[in-house]
Order: sequence, then structure tokens, then C-alpha cells
Amino acid sequence: MKNTKRFHKRSFHNDLYDFKKLIKSENSLKDFVKPNKYGNLSVDFSNPDAVLTLNKALLSHFYDVKNWSIPKGYLCPPIPSRSDYVHYLADLLALSNNGSIPKGKQIKGLDVGVGANCIYPIVCSSVYGWSMIGSDIDETSIKSAKNIVESNDNLKNNIEIIHQKNKSNIFKGILNSDDKIHFTLCNPPFHKSLKEALAGNTKKVRNLNKNDKAKSSLNFGGKNNELWCDGGELKFILNTIEESKDFSKNCLWFTTLVSKKENINPIKKALKDIKVKAIKVIEMSHGQKVTRIVAWSFLDKSEQKESIN
Repeated sequence: MKNTKRFHKRSFHNDLYDFKKLIKSENSLKDFVKPNKYGNLSVDFSNPDAVLTLNKALLSHFYDVKNWSIPKGYLCPPIPSRSDYVHYLADLLALSNNGSIPKGKQIKGLDVGVGANCIYPIVCSSVYGWSMIGSDIDETSIKSAKNIVESNDNLKNNIEIIHQKNKSNIFKGILNSDDKIHFTLCNPPFHKSLKEALAGNTKKVRNLNKNDKAKSSLNFGGKNNELWCDGGELKFILNTIEESKDFSKNCLWFTTLVSKKENINPIKKALKDIKVKAIKVIEMSHGQKVTRIVAWSFLDKSEQKESIN
């Protein structure tokens, strides 16, 4: 499955931002909107406050989330690309449901590393009505995500936030042996070290500013545990695959984002080694950036259909 457009066909974000409508949804956005060099209304995407306020407007306007904030220095994600993951996940679930996207609270998912922003559970709940669990090792992220859920009536009954107290675990301590869920999703830490994270963040800031001398600030890009872990993306995903064996009958589809193309083959090899019944690689293209979702299931096709119903 490959996206040939900018975003998924069901995305709310395929059109240019209508800043006049967004300002009506979040009045504080007006302080950051001004004409760019082409004469079009825009914001300075290198300004963390502008990006944060734009996110508040997008969440209010498209997802009916009126109360959203994150602690200073925590990751402020690009909502359009994050929502694409959810739409492709919906397509994946439809494969096990006679081509129809299953909606409603009976569909349950787990976001591994929910972060302070709680974006994936918000989109899953707001667009498809799914029930969500969000887990994280960071206590500040847990507190922030809980506050977002509790501050919005449309999220309260659909999203549960759970602190993962053991940093070595992915699913253990979050899922019980008799729990049944339909999917997991995860945006794993990308970098292998703090030094690598700082270098990547500096490049991001320079690209946005068109300034080779711009310096990195982790306040722009997220806290350490959101950006890097020992072994980086590949090791985190391989650990996830290993632990998924213990929950093989608890979940229909395990999924994760994969940013680095060179990690796909070792991930597929690890999945074949544990003899999963299905592997899917879904490509998402956003401008020049290409990311992938890798999904795997321990259930055969008949079991997959039974798990949806």
C-alpha cells in the first residue's frame, strides 16, 4: 500500500491551511500568522510557540479538542503526518473486516510512548471512535496526557493513560494476559544517543531557518526519551518484536513507524525468525520525506476476522 498523494485520502490536511478559519477556532493563533514571501498567510515553523499554537488550532478545528497543551520542552508533533499513521492503520483493520473500517469503542488500541502530546489517541478517538490506551515511561508525559484527556469531555471515556514503570518493558505491565486489543502503534525514539539527537535537531532548525549557523535546542525537538534511546530506532523495534511474542494472542496487529529505510530488512528478518503469520510494510510519503509503517500479526486470516467481531 503506497500513498501517491501528500497525505492519506481521508486526511483532513490535504488542503492548504485556512488560517482565517483556524484563528476562529484558536484566537491566539492570530499573533503568529503573517504573509510569507509569496504573499500567503503562514506561520514561522522554526518558532516553537507558533507551531504549538498552530497545533492547538488544528486540534480544536478538526478534532474538537478545545483544551490542549504540553509542558515546555516536550515534543510538539506535526499533526498531519501523525494522523496519516492512524488512517493507514484504519485501512489495515479493514482488511480483517471485509474491507470495511471498524469504528466505535469496541475497537481497542495501545499507543506505546504516548508522549506529553497524546496525539495518536486523540486522532484515533476523535476520527474513528476507538478506545485507546496510552503508555509512557516519563511521568511528566503521563501527567500531561492525563490532563489533556480529563480536560476534554469527548476524550474522557475513550482514552486511558498508564505509566510504564519498567523502562525495559514495552507491553509487560501495561497489558494483562487476558487483555484483547486490535492494534498497537508506536513512534519509536529515532536516535542512538543524545549527541546524535542534538545533531539531528540542529539540522532540522537550520533547514527551517535556512541558516547554516542556527544552533540546536532540545526545547524545539523534544525531551531526551522522546528523541533517543540506546541502540536507536532499530534496537527499540527489535525489542518490541521480541516482547510481542508474549502477547501473540492478545493483539490483532502490532505496528510501528520506521523512519530509516535500511532498518526494514533486519526488521522483516526478525519477524520471520519468530514465525509471524503476516507482515505488511506500508509506505507514507509527505513531500520529500518517506516513512514506513511495519505491521505484523501472529493470527491467520480466519483468526484475524474473528478478532474484529
